[in-house]
Amino acid sequence: MAPHNTVFVSGIGCSGRFPYYVETYGFHGIHGRAPAIATGLKLARPDLSVWVVTGDGDALSIGGNHFIHALRRNVDFNVLMFNNRIYGLTKGQYSPTSEVGKKTGSTPFGSLDHPFNPASVALGAGSTFVARCVDVDIKTLQRIVAAAALHKGTSFIEIFQNCNVFNDGAWRQLTDKETKEDALLFLEHGKPMIFGKERNKGIRWSGTHAEVVTVGEHGVTENDLLVHDAHNPNPVIHFALSLFEPPAFPVPVGVLRDVERGTYDDALWRQIASAREKLGEGDLGKLLHAGEIWTVS
Repeated sequence: MAPHNTVFVSGIGCSGRFPYYVETYGFHGIHGRAPAIATGLKLARPDLSVWVVTGDGDALSIGGNHFIHALRRNVDFNVLMFNNRIYGLTKGQYSPTSEVGKKTGSTPFGSLDHPFNPASVALGAGSTFVARCVDVDIKTLQRIVAAAALHKGTSFIEIFQNCNVFNDGAWRQLTDKETKEDALLFLEHGKPMIFGKERNKGIRWSGTHAEVVTVGEHGVTENDLLVHDAHNPNPVIHFALSLFEPPAFPVPVGVLRDVERGTYDDALWRQIASAREKLGEGDLGKLLHAGEIWTVS
């Protein structure tokens, strides 16, 4: 992608600095409004590759409304959400993704809030592309970002990111060598869901729910495991995967959902073309002087 045809739009927070570090056009917006700015930009310039960079606080707190409506509209841009489970820029207050009981300067006795699950929120809003990755897994992150760039519609990537100043070790279980292989489930479309140090654990769908099984025990074979279908139009299993968390389940990373649906920007330009065909080119001067007018002296 040509840098001069690429734009990164950010909100407020540590993630807001992102446009300064890339050799593209950038827009550092106000708190939570990056999706609104990106929507306007994509509608005016559909030829551009537009990216939103945000954090768990910026996207899911003050920006929650803009975030969910961008996803439901399916505007053709990409959202990178860095989730470090804390407000880093403002010195370590709890965020919408902080775990229950989190002790911070604003919750000295522990947070009482039940945290948002960003992937579940995105799926609930109708997102056509939902993915997750750990910040230090560069190869997987590159693969996911490339897939998002090729997706037509809003793509959402949740990046599990460490804040080594105010929330160090936020995702330690997903990054430590001793635990990550049992704590992570790497999703690949068309392949069975296998994980674990010995690559002998898997996910099986049983009736209305998922369960962890061990291949080779109680007659379980790889053929019994759930095969990941990112393109399934029914989001039930995608949503179930988004809710997996230790110790009962591994955390799924990779592309959870990648389906096709018409985009808002394409629909808008078709509507404009249809209106022009029926009514002709508009004349702003005639519009402003239509109806009752008066002179102020």
